Amino acid sequence: MENNNKEKWIQILIVTELFQRYYDKRGSGKENKILENWDPERLNKPDLRFLKPNAETKYLWKKISAELDLKTDNYTKQKSVYRFVAVASIAMFIAYGYYVNQDQLDIEYETSSFVSAPKTIITGTDKAILTLDDGSEIALGKGTDYQTKEAHSDGTQLVYKSELSTGDIVYNDTLKKAKISYNYLTIPRGGQFLVQLPDGTKVWLNSDSQLKYPVHFIEGKTRHVELAYGEAYFEVSPSGKHKGAKFKVINHAQEVEVLGTEFNIKAYRDETNVYTTLVEGKVAVNALNKSKTLIPGEQLNLNLFDNSMESASVDVYRVISWKDGVFSFKDKPLRDIMTVISRWYDIDVIFDDNALEKITFKGSLDKKLSIEEILSIITGTTNMHYEIKNKTIILK
Repeated sequence: MENNNKEKWIQILIVTELFQRYYDKRGSGKENKILENWDPERLNKPDLRFLKPNAETKYLWKKISAELDLKTDNYTKQKSVYRFVAVASIAMFIAYGYYVNQDQLDIEYETSSFVSAPKTIITGTDKAILTLDDGSEIALGKGTDYQTKEAHSDGTQLVYKSELSTGDIVYNDTLKKAKISYNYLTIPRGGQFLVQLPDGTKVWLNSDSQLKYPVHFIEGKTRHVELAYGEAYFEVSPSGKHKGAKFKVINHAQEVEVLGTEFNIKAYRDETNVYTTLVEGKVAVNALNKSKTLIPGEQLNLNLFDNSMESASVDVYRVISWKDGVFSFKDKPLRDIMTVISRWYDIDVIFDDNALEKITFKGSLDKKLSIEEILSIITGTTNMHYEIKNKTIILK
């Protein structure tokens, strides 16, 4: 990069760090004032070759403008701010230990980290396999329609029909005696899907996940579903709409009992921890012959390796942002980050040096970005490089 662009990059990096301190509530009054009064028009015109907006910058612009209530006098000023945020989106994904100093910083634009390769790695999308009670399977995804007397899908979500009366679900008495039929919704690696259950409960399923649920719930009886594996976000229809019927989510390690709430469960088969995070309402998690009631903003970590349970307050947004199309990380080692990314892009990851696994990062990434864009952001803040071989990423 030319030397005359160096100062602009330094200023952008500093402002970006202020953004992060503001979000983490670590900024001083003086720092927050500097941020709120920051005016990109005071800086010289940047080299726009390095300021191309993308999906990630759109997300960051919305978040920054909402958080700080940034006002723009005209479109020209907004466009200027937006372009600076384009650079900030890259700078925001900063490895810990990277220190910004105006006297020492010498930023070089690394192009060598890119390795051209055929488009064998595709960004994840809406797709799922619906398994009916008789064992037959239906592939759901964009561009496909599915409809029966019980459910329909437009390729992005699966909605089960409900008989409604004044907004509440009504169940026939015959259902109490009928055999309950179950469906399975399986999300492969590289997929995600939304299902609305017969009681109105909405469940967002992440990559490599499976949910088992009844085609009908019985009036007044506890509503049971099973997260066989993977990650799911639940927006539960309140018990008051179902004659007090509770809602329970079970998996191989625990049972979560709710009355009407929003929460996230992460229980992947290749991980030894099960995480339950409460967003709204109230849940009771039963595991290891113990029961723990969570409050909003609290996460329960069930460790299956040493059979322990502990809870802590968490940044809920970072936990559930996946369902809104964003990867969000804070103090996460690269090993864990690449595990999440590998599920979405259906790839394998190899670390040439084990020390790379422990590098921690913070930042947000749009799930619509290509794998090359994701990797360039990650490697661009370190001395790392990557190589793509078919569907395997090698970090070195």
